[in-house]
Amino acid sequence: MTTAPDLRSLASELSLSVVRLTRHLRGRRTDATVSLTQLSAMATLSRDGAMTPGALAAKERVQPPSMTRVIAALDDRGLVDRRPHPSDGRQIIVSLSEAGHRLIADEMSARDAWLAEQLAALPEMQLRVLQDAVVIMNEIVAESD
Repeated sequence: MTTAPDLRSLASELSLSVVRLTRHLRGRRTDATVSLTQLSAMATLSRDGAMTPGALAAKERVQPPSMTRVIAALDDRGLVDRRPHPSDGRQIIVSLSEAGHRLIADEMSARDAWLAEQLAALPEMQLRVLQDAVVIMNEIVAESD
């Protein structure tokens, strides 16, 4: 049985590894003029489709006024489209524009290419362990939502 100190140690090491991997992936960004918060909001719109600013704020775990500023900045750059809500005149629906879709695709391509190159150097057994780790990490995140 794993003890609480062992779990805390694993949690610390895993957290540090994730931070370091994130730093490497962030270094492959194609458009550093878009903040990571903006990029995250765009990735959510890309994955989940058009939604209200409130729904986007909830998914991104930020306050609605913060998301309003993010959407305004993305709109100024032509990366999102805003249209009236079909049934609530007080709301809008936000979606990625064509330019937004291109930027997300470019960002993902640059990160994926670097990471695929790193993975190609690993033995099959380690790749299987990483595949299992991805499933487990996704479950951890889904359970905390």
